[in-house]
Amino acid sequence: MLVAAAVCPCPPLLVPEVAAGAAPEMDAARAACTDALGVLAAARPDLLVVVGPAEQSGRGVHPQGAVGSFRGFGVDVGVRLGPATGAVTERELPPSLAVAAWLLERTGWASAPIEGLGIGEPLAPERCMDAGRDIAARAGRVALLVMGDASACRTLKAPGYLDERAAPFDAEVARALAAADVAALQTLDAELAYELKASGRAPWQVLAGAAEGAGLAGSLLYDDAPYGVGYLVAGWS
Repeated sequence: MLVAAAVCPCPPLLVPEVAAGAAPEMDAARAACTDALGVLAAARPDLLVVVGPAEQSGRGVHPQGAVGSFRGFGVDVGVRLGPATGAVTERELPPSLAVAAWLLERTGWASAPIEGLGIGEPLAPERCMDAGRDIAARAGRVALLVMGDASACRTLKAPGYLDERAAPFDAEVARALAAADVAALQTLDAELAYELKASGRAPWQVLAGAAEGAGLAGSLLYDDAPYGVGYLVAGWS
């Protein structure tokens, strides 16, 4: 059963070495992510599953101890998803899960075993929700760390240029996360999310499936678009 969830954005810019001179601009987002991970630790879960967007279609599992890096972003910084287990992992973490691993390392996560799940951004809503239901049934007390960005079309200089639909879309997602509104997340328009380059749509709908019947309350901890991309942080418990 899902007992807690944290929702965080996944830009590599959260990692100060990647952001370089712009690192202070993300300080508030980093602090909010730390607070959200505190919600997970306080829930004392038996299992933490980290979910984030990935390029492939479908789902890709990454076991505890899987490694990733930010070398593709120009810095020699490596990360590991929780303590090493001795198992050999061939696939590197996708960038979203690498950011999650960095956040977990930064906060000294040691509360429960960890597993990563990369969700292909085109995955249909119902399949996302089925994945969430499966996760919630994995243990008596399951926590989710859900990585993903809102729209990338909030300003003229945003990666997706300015789209007038972006701000209302992000506002509705922020409202749903603040209220732990499972039904609203389940009915997010996948096509619109794709057009607005909102990488969090599929992971949010995994959360929506996992949270069915859990009766969790939500709190929105951060809502901003410093680079024309919507970044949202929330905690559910």
